Amino acid sequence: MVMEWACLYMMPGGMILFVTLEGCWNMDLTNIEFINDAAINRRRYWTNEIVKLSGHFVNDSSRVEEEIIYEVSKSGSQALLDHLRLCTAIPESYEHDSSEEKLYSKYTDALISECFKFFGLNSIVLTERADAADVEVVCDSYSFVADAKVFRLSRTAKNQKDFKVQAMDGWRNTKDFAMVVCPIYQLPVKSSQIYQQAILRNVCVFTYTHLAVLVKYADIVGSDVRILLEEIFRSVILMNPSKDSVQYWTMINRTMLNYDKRIEKLWIDERIATSEGIYVLKKMAIEYLSSERGRILSMSREEAVRALIKMNKIESRIEQIKKVTDNNILSLK
Repeated sequence: MVMEWACLYMMPGGMILFVTLEGCWNMDLTNIEFINDAAINRRRYWTNEIVKLSGHFVNDSSRVEEEIIYEVSKSGSQALLDHLRLCTAIPESYEHDSSEEKLYSKYTDALISECFKFFGLNSIVLTERADAADVEVVCDSYSFVADAKVFRLSRTAKNQKDFKVQAMDGWRNTKDFAMVVCPIYQLPVKSSQIYQQAILRNVCVFTYTHLAVLVKYADIVGSDVRILLEEIFRSVILMNPSKDSVQYWTMINRTMLNYDKRIEKLWIDERIATSEGIYVLKKMAIEYLSSERGRILSMSREEAVRALIKMNKIESRIEQIKKVTDNNILSLK
C-alpha cells in the first residue's frame, strides 16, 4: 500500500520545509532511530490505561497525572520524550466525544505540565473548571497559561476555533503569556488566521516537537531553559500581525536555533524523531481501522444491525428524548 502524508519540517536556520512522504509503509521498524520498542509499548500502555475509567472524571484525571509524575521520576526526560513524540494523535479506538477522548486530552495537559516542571517552573493542571486554561505556570520572572491540543489522524477539516487562540487570550487574565501546544502535522502550512490571532493576542502557538527540543536542551542547561522559553514568548510579541505561517515559524525557529549553537544537533535529532513518530502513529491507527473493517466484514446480518444501532446510540438517544419535560417552570407562581 502506498500512502501519502504531508509534514512540516524545521530546518536549521529557522526555515520551514513542507515535505510529502510517499510509500512510507515499506519502511522497516528496525530502521527507526528514536522511537524504540519501549516508547511504542509506553504508547500502547497509555492507550489502554486511559480506558480504565472510574466514572469520576476528576479522579481519573488525577490518576493520569500521578502516573505521568511517577514515570518522569523513574525515567526522567526519556519518559517525557517518549510521550511527546507519540501523544499527538487521539487513538482511533476511542469513540468520538467519549469519556476516553476527554481523559486523553487531560493526559496531554498533564504531560506538558510535567515538561514545564522539568524546566524548573511551577505548574498545575486544572481539572474542574471549563472556562479556564487547562495548565497554569509561574516562575520568578514570568507566568503563563497553556493548553495541549490533540486530534485524530483521521480528522479532516480543522478551523481556528479548534486551537482556542482567542479563548486562551481571555483565560490568561493577569498572566504574562499564553501557549497552545499542537501536533506539528495538524497546523496550517500556508496562510491562516490562527497565526494572525496568535500574534495579535500574544498567544504562542507551539508544537510538541519544539517542546521536545526544549526538554532535551533542559538536560544540558537545567533550569536555564526558562530564559529561552521566555524569549520564545517575547518573539511572538515582536512579530508583525500576519496570517503567514512561514513568517511565524521562521521567527519561532530562529529564536531557538540562534539562542545556543548546541540546539541545532537537538533540532536535527527531533526532526528525525518527529518523522518516525508520525510513521508509528499512522501504522497503529491503520492497523486498528483495518482490524475493525475485518471484524465488520465477518459479522452476520443480525450482528451488523445491532452494531449499527449501537454505533448510532439509538437507544440512549431515545431514552434522552423520553426525559424531556417543560421543567415545571410554568407552575411557578
